[in-house]
Amino acid sequence: MLRRTKIVATLGPASSDQKVLENMIRAGVDLVRMNFSHGSAQDHMKRADTVRAAAAAVGRTVGILADLQGPKIRVRKFENDKIVLNKGDAFILDAALDGLGNQERVGLDYKELPNDVDVGTVLLLNDGMLEFHVTGVKGSEVHCVVVRGGVLSNNKGINRKGGGLTAPALTDKDKEDIKTAALIKADYLAVSFPRCADDMKMARELMHAAGGRSLVLAKIERAEAIPVLAEIIDASDAIMVARGDLSVEVGDAAVPGLQKKMIKMARAHNKLVITATQMMESMITAPIPTRAEVSDVANAVLDGTDAVMLSAETAVGDYPVETIEAMARICLNAEREDEHHMVDRRTVTQKFTRVDQSIAMSALFAASHFKVKAIVALTQSGSTPLWMSRMSAGVPIFALTPVQETLTKVTLFSGVHPIVFHSTAKDQSTELIFAEQALKEKGLVQDGDLLVMTVGEAVGKAGHTNTMKIVRVGDHRKQ
Repeated sequence: MLRRTKIVATLGPASSDQKVLENMIRAGVDLVRMNFSHGSAQDHMKRADTVRAAAAAVGRTVGILADLQGPKIRVRKFENDKIVLNKGDAFILDAALDGLGNQERVGLDYKELPNDVDVGTVLLLNDGMLEFHVTGVKGSEVHCVVVRGGVLSNNKGINRKGGGLTAPALTDKDKEDIKTAALIKADYLAVSFPRCADDMKMARELMHAAGGRSLVLAKIERAEAIPVLAEIIDASDAIMVARGDLSVEVGDAAVPGLQKKMIKMARAHNKLVITATQMMESMITAPIPTRAEVSDVANAVLDGTDAVMLSAETAVGDYPVETIEAMARICLNAEREDEHHMVDRRTVTQKFTRVDQSIAMSALFAASHFKVKAIVALTQSGSTPLWMSRMSAGVPIFALTPVQETLTKVTLFSGVHPIVFHSTAKDQSTELIFAEQALKEKGLVQDGDLLVMTVGEAVGKAGHTNTMKIVRVGDHRKQ
């Protein structure tokens, strides 16, 4: 059984060696996330080359996701690297402090914090482990009382409960990093902390200005993004359910419902969705996941996510390959339990404005009425398999294309498997025969299998898919 749900793995010290990467790809990695919070442009270029070399050595297509750092809303460093704060302690967040912090105060990377808070504002630090209530603002100083104490160490993040920090989504560093992402030909560009659709539009414009063609992905992690979620989705190619910062800002109990809502909305808008954060967190140091983590991953699959993502588990964890193997196993088992609804009310009533989109939906409709082995989309841009992937097909969708950019982008599409396909055919009939032969040679289909195939009348041109055929493998030899 081919796995439908894709696996995104974060690159880091534990996974930078090419041999380790090869084993991770064999275990099931479809897309590699490069965290631009760490490393130089040269580091990113070297890592992208390593990823592609590892994928080539294994013989699989793997995409690259460049993840921008976003605004640094953090405390600065302490004299002794950390302090311990107790409930009731007074503490000052000082935007003007350039030196090291101490038991009474610490500096800030985000200088605008005093302008973004008032008396009574609740600040959550270190992923919500510590809670401060603002008691006053005096110039550059934000005076707080500790409501929930604990250890506060260097460079820990700050969130405002309920949102409201005005930091722009794209910093000067991000704008430079977009140029690097374009240079390494990243398939996806993830924008951290977008507040509105304009943030995503700006990221896309900057990418195009840098000569890149990365699809843009919005990481939903600010409270302000929730009321304008539909607009952000429309302005993006994909979203990430980034449950870490989002949980801190909106409250942990709200996140499961928001996860389901976001996945459903993304699919309804024909956009891609990744579910992320602490999915297999215990496997940073343990060789097997907890039962709760197994359920978390499985539920994301059942919700309809395109992909599940690993962060520290593969970046710095002790068991990067084993973590991917476990995640792949969980996804496959969840998919076996999933009820496939290839054609629902939306499919029947939806109005199509493009011929290739209507062909994609027709292929799904036909596949739901015949016992087919696979859906085969001969594609240049990847649009047809994208539309097919928005519904749970229950059978693999093979995207056959000669375009490298399309091959790597479909690595994130649920249920879609990229196949390199170069053809010299001049007409549709010959093109379909060649495609059938290519799949047979790879052992993906055999004589007698029923396929639903889509192809364009203008062979080799993007946006011209206008034909769907139901064929039985090997029948052309009998004609």
